[in-house]
Amino acid sequence: MEEADPALQRRLTEIVEETTAGDPMSPLKWTSKSTRTIAEELTRGGHPVSNVTVGRCLAEMGYTLQSNVKTREGPQHPDRDAQFRYLNRQVKAFRRSSNPVISVDTKKKELVGAFKNGGRRWLPQGNPDEVSVYDFPSMGKGKAIPYGAYDIARNRAVVNVGVTHETAEFAVESIRRWWRMDGRRYYRGARRLLICADSGGGNGNRQRAWKVHLQQLSNETGMAITVCHYPPGTSKWNQIEHRLFSFISLNWKGKPLINYETVVNLIGGTHTRTGLKVKAVLDLNQYETGVELSQKDMEQLRLFRHKTHPDWNYTISPQLAN
Repeated sequence: MEEADPALQRRLTEIVEETTAGDPMSPLKWTSKSTRTIAEELTRGGHPVSNVTVGRCLAEMGYTLQSNVKTREGPQHPDRDAQFRYLNRQVKAFRRSSNPVISVDTKKKELVGAFKNGGRRWLPQGNPDEVSVYDFPSMGKGKAIPYGAYDIARNRAVVNVGVTHETAEFAVESIRRWWRMDGRRYYRGARRLLICADSGGGNGNRQRAWKVHLQQLSNETGMAITVCHYPPGTSKWNQIEHRLFSFISLNWKGKPLINYETVVNLIGGTHTRTGLKVKAVLDLNQYETGVELSQKDMEQLRLFRHKTHPDWNYTISPQLAN
């Protein structure tokens, strides 16, 4: 069937990507659909195939069987599945119209210095990297905060490495750098941008500063920016986790992150057999925490909330020039 129906593999990829989760520290992935359910969907779509073949194909694609316990991050929100379906529809619509879709998030913060980094790598026998016995932050050079913007359609990413705090301003600046360094070259004339983000951190759906800084970005680029948030407790379904962060962790395992240059170079040197390309840049800006915004600041936004779960789905349009 795979030889007679070349579209089978492509359709299988589309089905599982909608329900794929992963660990940002590991390249392993899993899907919440059974092989029988996937086989039935393929058959209904004109690609008759058995569940055994689906299982073999999933294994070849890097998927693994996981217990239910490992896929739960906490109590499930009652609108979780509906939000996943809505987000997937938005992604498909934007991609059909050739408008950019990015998945964003902050990778785990890392201490920078001569500290042990998990994993092993090949070195001449008897010459291991020497690192500190204790991982005291005071003994290091600071912390690295990698914020990634991953282009879903093109399998490319820009990672902005901050040195101060994970704030909304830092998150939007990271997206701005993705646009300037990579996005605008490939999406000339784009009028819309879709951002798929978690519901917490600097890009949290309740963050006023996140929306205010997105408004500034919308004004600068002239694009309407749509944001679809993943429901709370579902961060592993964010595509950046298993398409980018897991491979960064794999690339630098066993390598001490002795300075910021090392961090940036290891992130920028990440690539995969499927064509992933990554750019990395160091962000030395100082981002302040605790910045409060008034209701007046919010009222000036050109923000349209979608009918489907308006707290998670909204569009910010460019403000008209005075």
